[in-house]
Amino acid sequence: MIRCIRRAAACSLVLLVALLLNAGRIQVFQADGYNADPANRRNLIARWDQPRGDILVAGRPVTGSRATSDRLTYLRTYAQGPLYAPVTGFASQVYGTRLLEGTADGVLSGADPQLASLPLWNEITRARQRGGDVHTTIDPAAQRAAFAGLGDRTGAVAALDPATGRILALVSTPSYDPSRIAGTGRAAGAEWARLSADPEQPMLDRAIRQTYPPGSAFKVVTAAAALESGKVTDPEAPTTSPEPYTLPGTTTRLENEAEGCADAGLLLAFTVSCNTVFAKLGVDVGLRGMVRQAQAFGFNDRGLRIPPSVAPSNFDTTMGPDQVALSSIGQFDTTATPLQMAMVAGAVVNNGELMSPYLVDRITNSHGVTVSAASGRLLHQAVGYRTAVRLQQMMESVVTDGTGTNAAIPGVTVGGKTGTAQHGVGNKGMPYAWFISYAKAAGGRPAVAVAVVVEDAEAVRADISGGGSAAPIARDVMRAVLG
Repeated sequence: MIRCIRRAAACSLVLLVALLLNAGRIQVFQADGYNADPANRRNLIARWDQPRGDILVAGRPVTGSRATSDRLTYLRTYAQGPLYAPVTGFASQVYGTRLLEGTADGVLSGADPQLASLPLWNEITRARQRGGDVHTTIDPAAQRAAFAGLGDRTGAVAALDPATGRILALVSTPSYDPSRIAGTGRAAGAEWARLSADPEQPMLDRAIRQTYPPGSAFKVVTAAAALESGKVTDPEAPTTSPEPYTLPGTTTRLENEAEGCADAGLLLAFTVSCNTVFAKLGVDVGLRGMVRQAQAFGFNDRGLRIPPSVAPSNFDTTMGPDQVALSSIGQFDTTATPLQMAMVAGAVVNNGELMSPYLVDRITNSHGVTVSAASGRLLHQAVGYRTAVRLQQMMESVVTDGTGTNAAIPGVTVGGKTGTAQHGVGNKGMPYAWFISYAKAAGGRPAVAVAVVVEDAEAVRADISGGGSAAPIARDVMRAVLG
């Protein structure tokens, strides 16, 4: 009898040990798999069981949370949703997160370990902290000026502080209201379907996620390459640039909209935007030199984060001389985001130093204590000081005497470059009107760099359109930053 009891006890002990081992295997080694299982709604319920932290602009929240009677207790809300959608993105109970709502989701939802009062406390207790807040670098006045300037046109604006890399405005139109897709009801589903099917792509953040041919705005980069390589030593000296210019190895003749471009010096060619001069300069500099200069300004960078990822701007690394010529005037396969072109203008006015752009100034926990903060960081030395000064003289000449006079601000030093990029088969697609610029504060300190692109159906002559469609928007943004 005792032997039977002992055997039963031993068997029970083995079963108990096996049960504990299996429970440990599930809870320790397979926990992540069960947590990630789409059928497990516990995480979803816990995720929306408390208010999210907020995204703030100039210290004021542009997001919020509203209590509901659903199992997903709190619903995300947005103040001035269309204005700030290119910054915040969305947090939807059905469709996930995007832009800052996505990259800062751990902070906003309370899951980020840096919010914990004690190290590893969340991991041990499985507790969820209250969400932290994300303080952006956005200047509300600049954001409003850019949004109002674009109006009902399709386009984008990016503005930044050249000395630090702080992003001051990110606007994309047409926009949308993230509040309308935040919930789980039929209305949210219908709005998502409408936005997804809209050919105007209102959920596309054109400021950082869309690349355009930059057209004549890219001539800033080509001018920099010509000066840095020594192909041009005196910007006012004549060049050997025939008009029209036959692309190397082809019978294609490149012409100009402006007059007086034959053998024009770099300064004059830049001011009136001579295609022939810059196409030939690109060929003279050569593929390697052009690639080196474009990459020094940030092109071909596939790792840029602000922290949302930025679409890489492209300058081909394998081309023939005729393609180099076209690429040097912002055509062929050359493409850029508005943020990238704002970085180009910013590097010029910052005496050649290209600062890494960033959108998040600091992160605070639910008690308002700062847990992390950003600061300016040098990304590249785009050009030397001497070249930067010459480029500033050229860009300022565009505003005082050239095609960018619509960007002038009385009493303020403004530099700019206009351009219109044709695209599509036979250049029959919608023209893109560009204007990139900067403004200096009192004492010559670089205050703001701006890039504006407008999909402009009225764009006929390249730089007239860029100056007419995009330059006034840039001017208003610069005014807003300068106060």
